[in-house]
Amino acid sequence: MSLKDKTLFISGGSRGIGLAIALRAARDGAKIAIAAKTDQPHPKLEGTVHTAAEAIREAGGQALPLVCDIRDERQVTEAVAETVERFGGIDVLVNNASAISLTGTMSTDMKRYDLMNQINARGTFLCGQKCIPHLKKADNPHILTLSPPLDMRPKWFAPHVAYSMAKYGMSLCTLGWAEEFRSGGIAANSLWPRTGIATAAIEMIGGDELARRSRSPEIMADAAHIILTQDSRSFSGNFCIDDVLLHEHGVRDFSKYRREDVPESELMPDFFVPDDLPKVS
Repeated sequence: MSLKDKTLFISGGSRGIGLAIALRAARDGAKIAIAAKTDQPHPKLEGTVHTAAEAIREAGGQALPLVCDIRDERQVTEAVAETVERFGGIDVLVNNASAISLTGTMSTDMKRYDLMNQINARGTFLCGQKCIPHLKKADNPHILTLSPPLDMRPKWFAPHVAYSMAKYGMSLCTLGWAEEFRSGGIAANSLWPRTGIATAAIEMIGGDELARRSRSPEIMADAAHIILTQDSRSFSGNFCIDDVLLHEHGVRDFSKYRREDVPESELMPDFFVPDDLPKVS
């Protein structure tokens, strides 16, 4: 299965997991719109929409860099319209953009609360709302949201309730859309990592040590590729964990996704991962 000639609209894909998913699709020959805020280099974070587009082209895909704040309805509407004008439609929406602040109630100022909920829950809903009319016209349409399985245990809320609310808001979009658009053949699925993923966000939260004990973004990209090449009418409403999905599709060696000096047993578990998740390594 391939994403050749498919058009992907990816929010926040200028770096990290979003860019890894884009590059994996680009190797198939996909057409990719990167909708992200970073127009100029960030002092602490590598990558802009322009460097992402350049990497996509080098990997074999077509690229459309779109400077877009997904909190702004006008900007999202225009970005989706520009994607359709350039590539003729949209086959896949990847809701990757997300904001994080692992703070308790009294330490979370409302500016940060609003940022997380506007980007995570609202931004995901908005991108879906604007892309779905075009997905309805696609042959095998998919919405993939990078959000966790819905698990209402208090331990996932007590330490950082504002972030959890915002992140689960993304998952609720998957839950609702899978059923709402089932008759139209639009798949809606979520993907979440078992372990931390070595991105700039992880480094900012926990420094080099946390990044060292994380897997590479490529594990999420490979898992996303499996999801996006499934039949949209039969694979929808799933909350997938990266290595479990890969294991189900024949992968047995996960060592390429971690540093050689870090054994599997030392990898850092991610938030929201179910306690009863089967071991695969």
